[in-house]
Amino acid sequence: MYIVHVSIKVKEQHISAFRKVSIENARNSLNETGVARFDVLQQQDDPSNFLLVEVYYTPEAQLKHRETEHFKKWRAAIADMIAEPYTFVKYDNSFPNESGWANVSQ
Repeated sequence: MYIVHVSIKVKEQHISAFRKVSIENARNSLNETGVARFDVLQQQDDPSNFLLVEVYYTPEAQLKHRETEHFKKWRAAIADMIAEPYTFVKYDNSFPNESGWANVSQ
């Protein structure tokens, strides 16, 4: 598994719009064959902070994701919404194994 945490600080006036376009991107991402999970998290004590938890079966699946139309649409939509450049950290999972990750599309 290949896991990416994307931390994003959003301008206050764009929180609602950012949340909407990010959930749309996540829903579309779950239709990709290489995506196991795609979560959009919003920080409780600072709603302008978001964390995207993206779980791919392979690093190549993440590269394919970045070429999709829905990702390109999301990236263009958020360009003026973010307060600072977003950061990401890549992880390999230790537990659970691949069979423990479920693709949840809701």
